[in-house]
Amino acid sequence: MPELLESTRMALLLLITLDPDLWEIIGVSFRVSLIAMLFAIPPALLIALALARLDFPGRWLLISLANTLMAVPTVVVGLILFMLLSRSGPLGEWRLLFTQPAMAIGQWLLAMPLLVAMLHSTLQGIDQRAWETARLHGAGRGAALWRLLGEARFGVLAAIVASFGRIIAEVGSAVMVGGNIEHFTRNITTAIALETLKGEYAQGIALGTVLLLLALILNLLLGMLRGRGQQSLSS
Repeated sequence: MPELLESTRMALLLLITLDPDLWEIIGVSFRVSLIAMLFAIPPALLIALALARLDFPGRWLLISLANTLMAVPTVVVGLILFMLLSRSGPLGEWRLLFTQPAMAIGQWLLAMPLLVAMLHSTLQGIDQRAWETARLHGAGRGAALWRLLGEARFGVLAAIVASFGRIIAEVGSAVMVGGNIEHFTRNITTAIALETLKGEYAQGIALGTVLLLLALILNLLLGMLRGRGQQSLSS
């Protein structure tokens, strides 16, 4: 117990004093995850819109595939990406293995199925009359699409928040393709695993506290978005 209390005290000290090594690790996590989300949102929106509004052969197969891929373990995604990006792999010439871009690609692959599934569910629930009304009033396809997204804005934001929470807390893919290299690819989750194995609990507790606070904030935000979405539908 004294060791735990001392480690907790040191962890709080690291956070309060803005320890550069600690905040560098936090910065890597947020930078990689934000880049992954930035590149995942546009294609996921387009795919979800197509699945929700178009009827084409194989549509339900794609929906089932998106739902299935949400359950794929992160370490499996990391393993597949590792084999593709390794020197002997088909993409080895890109020299991306053990870099932040490789970590972002892994998180992109993890975010896409969740985004597509949640966005599809949200967009499918929007009244078709929103699109038809916009078109009747002379809106072009782009403007009508923007109107449709406006109707689904709370669900869209909830999907983005949930996906961001999933990828920033993953560890399997980050370890496999990032390599946990100090000052380069070490992020929150890989640093927690490493410091715990080394018996250096202070930094692990500090980083774990950041993840817990982030999870709390994201869950509060999700709750607010769901509440507003329900109010919007009821009105």
